[in-house]
Amino acid sequence: MSSAKIDHYEHEYAAAHHDTALNVAQGVDEQPIVNPYFTRRKKRSLSTEEYVEGILAGNITTLSQAITLIESNNPDHYARAQEIIERCLPHAGKSIRIGITGVPGAGKSTFIEAIGNTVTAQGHKLAVLAIDPSSERSGGSILGDKTRMESICHNPDVFIRPSPSAGSLGGVARKTRETIVLCEAAGFDVIFIETVGVGQSETAVHSMVDLFMLLQISGAGDELQGIKRGIMEMADLMVITKADGENVHKAELARTQFQGALRLFPMPESGRRPEVYTCSSVDRTGLEEVWKGAEEFIDHIIKNGYFKHHRNAQNKYWMYESIDEALRNSFYRNPEVEASIGDFEARVLEDRISSFIAARELLNLYFKQK
Repeated sequence: MSSAKIDHYEHEYAAAHHDTALNVAQGVDEQPIVNPYFTRRKKRSLSTEEYVEGILAGNITTLSQAITLIESNNPDHYARAQEIIERCLPHAGKSIRIGITGVPGAGKSTFIEAIGNTVTAQGHKLAVLAIDPSSERSGGSILGDKTRMESICHNPDVFIRPSPSAGSLGGVARKTRETIVLCEAAGFDVIFIETVGVGQSETAVHSMVDLFMLLQISGAGDELQGIKRGIMEMADLMVITKADGENVHKAELARTQFQGALRLFPMPESGRRPEVYTCSSVDRTGLEEVWKGAEEFIDHIIKNGYFKHHRNAQNKYWMYESIDEALRNSFYRNPEVEASIGDFEARVLEDRISSFIAARELLNLYFKQK
């Protein structure tokens, strides 16, 4: 059959069945995915004065934007952030800074939610920060906590800030410390700094808090082997979590064991031996005792002068840390160093030059450019 006849029959069929529901209606022209009339408005950046005024007024949006400047790697943002911090510094320093860490599975998120509600019920304003130098790779902890800590997220007296972006431990810790200053200026008088797991970040957190709280669980075998001695020596207060149901007796036994172990350590510089508490974040038991213990510790170190001494030592430590970080960044961003460091690294790997000579040559190259 010729193509002409086929076209003729198709035309007759279409004419005979034009009133049926089997016909396919003509579709509309494909619409653009983006609204052609939509125009993106460029967000006006706040001035330094507006940032400071907003933070001092307790505006959470302005506070969050200022913290974003702190976390930015843009040199212009860094300069603006430092100016804001300097303006806020006279209004900071009036909070209790508490570091919270614990072994995996200790229930840090649930504990922070429970104790946070206890703290705000007593008239305090709470900021919850996190320090995790590997947050981009692991996803961190506090990012997930924000979805789990439902009741505290909706508490108007609580501000939760996800961990800074991943980077060197010193850099992340510096950003967290600067964030503390802004939170204090915004009126938060209790700051929780959560660490993710038990590891290197505990030392950094210990250098920026007034009280270091260690969470531990019971019923996991030999409790005293469950955590490093160095971290136990840093603890100012220890909490056995999940003391509920059939675990109450085990928690009390673990409390006795830890209290006995802590007595074997030398007297801390604070002049007060760590106390061990038990609590249940689910049953809301023991939380008020934990917070009362924290307040008693702070009162003790204020009276004996350790509070002021410790903060002065921290300020001195972070001054030198800031110098080290600035010098390190300046060195690695130097154009001559960037152009030569790969070659020196290859020569070191091929045993054509020692590591020490390579470092000295690179430093000489750096200082000649200054």
